[in-house]
Amino acid sequence: MKKGESVMISKDKMSVVVGVAFVWFTTQFGGGFASGNQLRQYFVQFGVWAFATCVLAQFIGAFYQWYGLRYAKKHEVYDYRSFNNSFYGKYAPIFSNLYELVYIVTLCVAPAAAFATGVSTMESAFGINHWIGTIFVGVFIFIVAVYGTNVVRKVASTLSVMIVAGLFIVYIPNIVAQWGDISANIAASASNPAPAGKAFWTSIVYAAFQLGSIGLLFQHAKPFENPDDAKTSMVYGFFVNTAICLMAVLGLMAITSDPKFATESIPLLLLVNRGVAPDLLRPIISILIVLGSVSTAVNMIAGMSNRVCTSMDKSFDPTAKPGRNVIVVTLICTVVAFLIAQLGLNKIVSVGYAYLGYLTIPVVMIPYVVHMIATRFDTK
Repeated sequence: MKKGESVMISKDKMSVVVGVAFVWFTTQFGGGFASGNQLRQYFVQFGVWAFATCVLAQFIGAFYQWYGLRYAKKHEVYDYRSFNNSFYGKYAPIFSNLYELVYIVTLCVAPAAAFATGVSTMESAFGINHWIGTIFVGVFIFIVAVYGTNVVRKVASTLSVMIVAGLFIVYIPNIVAQWGDISANIAASASNPAPAGKAFWTSIVYAAFQLGSIGLLFQHAKPFENPDDAKTSMVYGFFVNTAICLMAVLGLMAITSDPKFATESIPLLLLVNRGVAPDLLRPIISILIVLGSVSTAVNMIAGMSNRVCTSMDKSFDPTAKPGRNVIVVTLICTVVAFLIAQLGLNKIVSVGYAYLGYLTIPVVMIPYVVHMIATRFDTK
């Protein structure tokens, strides 16, 4: 092999492993994360423990995804149904169908959370009436999910990158400017710490509901050169995701003593409003949160619609002009997301995602550990 060819292969391999890490990155850091609501509910409310628990959650995600991606490449099972049928073996009739339930719950909760995040951000940042914002978001999601899904899917990663760039622009100067409040709040929580057991359990639940969509990641293992690429990919993903998460937790520590912190739907806006250049940063991050939330909702609703339509018609072509089935199913899915969103973003994040995590633990987390032990990490 020539030296130039070796370098080219190395670059191609690197782009693949980094690209798969980026898929995990963009899946986690959407509008819900950017709003600060998930961070508050699962990490920051526990004070100083948040720095350890957010690292633990990222490690759990990287560990399980490494094992799943490695298995998918080794056994060449890239869609989640084929993966589950192979992975769960003789128990596949039970656990493959249970994972379908996890997938359906994910497709119900995630769009509702995205829907509520978009509406809450429009209301908090721009003073738009709740119902006007709800109607606008609902109609927009429905129309784009029916006609423009491919476009939104293509720009979803770009939006996620823009959100993360926006988070850097917001958090870095505010961490510097509000360091006094941050250090004081950290010291206060350290002197009177929250229960450690609850803090660490909550972070495990966070990791669990993030793993509810683990089956959708396996398709990205196909371009790997070998199963070991999964480890490289998830190591990159772990360090990048952890860095972003720690930065956000540190920034939100500035407002933990604010009376509105516990109930505000979009905690990040509290940080922005009392920090550096709020008139400039507030509309920037708010627009990114709304766009990221809407794109997430569109993708999830379109995914559910495609799945239902495929089960109704085996010859269904998702790229064809939308027919009656697509329109009706998409409308029903949008209405379901709208109804769940009326529970409020705080309730969806604290309760809806928690129950998704509880469901994922016995279907994904525990069986994966059993598989690791029984097969000696898929070597037996």
